[in-house]
Amino acid sequence: MGIRKLVFILAMLLLGSCLMVKPAEAAEKEAIIINKSNNQLAFYEGGTLQKVFPVATGRTRAMTPEGKFSLVNKVKNRPWYKEGIPGGDPRNPLGARWLGIKVPGDWGHTSGNMYGIHGTNAPSSIGTYASSGCIRMYNEDVIWLFERADKHIPVYITSSSSSFTSLAQKYGVGANKAVAGYEFFDETLRYGSKGSSVVILQKKLGITADGSFGPQTLKAVKKFQTSKGLEADGIVGPKTRKALFSK
Repeated sequence: MGIRKLVFILAMLLLGSCLMVKPAEAAEKEAIIINKSNNQLAFYEGGTLQKVFPVATGRTRAMTPEGKFSLVNKVKNRPWYKEGIPGGDPRNPLGARWLGIKVPGDWGHTSGNMYGIHGTNAPSSIGTYASSGCIRMYNEDVIWLFERADKHIPVYITSSSSSFTSLAQKYGVGANKAVAGYEFFDETLRYGSKGSSVVILQKKLGITADGSFGPQTLKAVKKFQTSKGLEADGIVGPKTRKALFSK
């Protein structure tokens, strides 16, 4: 009987240790990284970068806190309590989804009701510094993220000149440059740019992939932008990247 009890206790300890490890492992493989320097949000799942989205952040740098936080609640069509606007109303500035972030320290302990990643009723603000501290996304983008991001995953917010690949390595999230089965880049490209990101761009455009953003690439980019109803400026920024990698 004593041996059976000992085996049972050891089994329970082993199970407990496994349960304790799993959240940490999940946190390393799934995360959201927000870079305020270029107003982009990256979502990592299974250690792999899945998508990068354009966002809007605080009107001043201090308004959107920086650091490592946690995603603590998720709400569909959250009401705008301040003005008494119900969820789903076209006037609601929170848009279609709310992903609340717990921000401790000098910003006060919250339950994810003060700071969050949410949709918007002002899509023209995306890519700019326009909010009072929250992170705004296009409604279709925040719905995509809402369906995939689990509660309690880490949310990293920074202002950095580094790429998401470098930031992911820094945070220990995962450093794969493949995005859900295909290559991706998260930098702005323009005439004169060179390197692997230009190769990826050229492959997406179906032209010779020599890694140099020259006249042929410029012409192809402008043609693509025109076909998508974008400004044909030849610069591959957030909106053009989104169009390139959208399904």
